[in-house]
Amino acid sequence: MLFRLIGSLIMGALVGSIAGKLMHVRGGLLRNIVVGIVGSFVGSFLFSLLGFYAFGFFADLLVSVVGACVFIWLGRRLFR
Repeated sequence: MLFRLIGSLIMGALVGSIAGKLMHVRGGLLRNIVVGIVGSFVGSFLFSLLGFYAFGFFADLLVSVVGACVFIWLGRRLFR
């Protein structure tokens, strides 16, 4: 259970960092983790609507990064 939590935090930080670089957003570790975890949910939801499901590390990473980019884009549209 603890290793799964640590793995989720590391994956969230990685996804948030990649999405931040792609979307030109600066943020710290906590922001990257939050963006990465929320982006994972957003990406999974969007891809499931299209009928696609991710299997494997790189597919999960891709879906999560796309979801995080969509999350950042929505945040920009709603709060600017």
